[in-house]
Amino acid sequence: MGFVEGLKCKECGKTFPKEPIHVCEFCFGPLEVMYNMEEIKKNLSREKIKNGPKSMWRYKELLPIDGEPFVGLNTGYTPLIRAKNLEKKLGVKELYIKNDSVNHPTWSFKDRVVACAITKAKEFNYEAVGCASTGNLANSVAAQAAEAGLKSFIFIPDDLEIGKVIGTLIYGPTLVKIKGSYDDVNRLCNEIGIHHPWAFVNINLRPFYGDGSKSYGYEIAEQLGWKTPDNVVVPVAGSSLITKIHRAFKEFEQIGILEDEVKTKVFAAQASGCAPVTTAIKNGWEVHKPVKPNTIAKSIAIGNPADGYYGIKLTKQTGGWGEDVSEQEIIDGMKLLAETEGIFTETAGGVTVSVTKKLIEQGKINPDESTVMCITGNGLKTTDSLVGTFPDVPVIEAKLSEFDKLGYK
Repeated sequence: MGFVEGLKCKECGKTFPKEPIHVCEFCFGPLEVMYNMEEIKKNLSREKIKNGPKSMWRYKELLPIDGEPFVGLNTGYTPLIRAKNLEKKLGVKELYIKNDSVNHPTWSFKDRVVACAITKAKEFNYEAVGCASTGNLANSVAAQAAEAGLKSFIFIPDDLEIGKVIGTLIYGPTLVKIKGSYDDVNRLCNEIGIHHPWAFVNINLRPFYGDGSKSYGYEIAEQLGWKTPDNVVVPVAGSSLITKIHRAFKEFEQIGILEDEVKTKVFAAQASGCAPVTTAIKNGWEVHKPVKPNTIAKSIAIGNPADGYYGIKLTKQTGGWGEDVSEQEIIDGMKLLAETEGIFTETAGGVTVSVTKKLIEQGKINPDESTVMCITGNGLKTTDSLVGTFPDVPVIEAKLSEFDKLGYK
């Protein structure tokens, strides 16, 4: 059995049993998973983690499942890479990339949250799962539902990148495109969930689903040698990942896995075409104002983020900040990461790289401190955004004289 005690409202503190619910019936606040941290402290150590599976489940005691995982047995434990070439380019001493663009099975951090959600769906005896998605979640739910033997119903905006559409259809789900933005899709899914007995991973299973992101933070701390970075830059969509990474750091501190107090500054990264959280941070607002998304960074194009308030609050509490970048800067960030570190990230990763660069230039990130950039998806999913951004490739006859005319040395 696991160490989950139940659910708790983040606003009023009311507690609930372990059930597929996500909203407090008293104040309508969001629910989060409660753990027996004292028992976890007795059962989890650095040594046990080191000897555990090379996947996200090496931290199983801190994840919201009651038995063994049904899926995601090879998910997580992705590389933390010292970005030495990019360090020189940006003029900083210690820069790392947490690279979930190579996560199993669908090349994004969403594989972590879906592994938790599908396992909970099986524990709750659901026969079908669903989701509202900007792309990466659609891929992962379709893939892991297939592995678990569950039906899947996937709902996406109608303008999603073709790579992500094909990367969902290949697993045989029921896929429906909705005219509008992610926020329109999500509203419809909330209505559908009332009338159909499905486990919507980011609606009625949201508390359990979201905690899968904590594994990303646990891995950063372990891979840094049981410490946390001075700074972490996180792409923001619904604002769940940014809060869960920091929560992971604090939980490791709470149970004694970390020796030092967590002092990590958390920075939010968004595209200027959909920047409700970073706009609020820069204006000193406590609550974001919803926007209509208009950006190539579709995987983080959520105009009314469910956890936006908590993301804004966290950056302030930790001494971090929020910044956003233009469409051209997104593409420049993708190219910069590829040309310096050989990592092909999706548009959201281009956002993270260019925001990090901007924060360093602004003096928001101290170049003498350690910084981790969160790369959360693979560039092969968003090749459309790069079409027309490269010089024409020369075409020559298979003759040495023709090659010599190109003047390469």
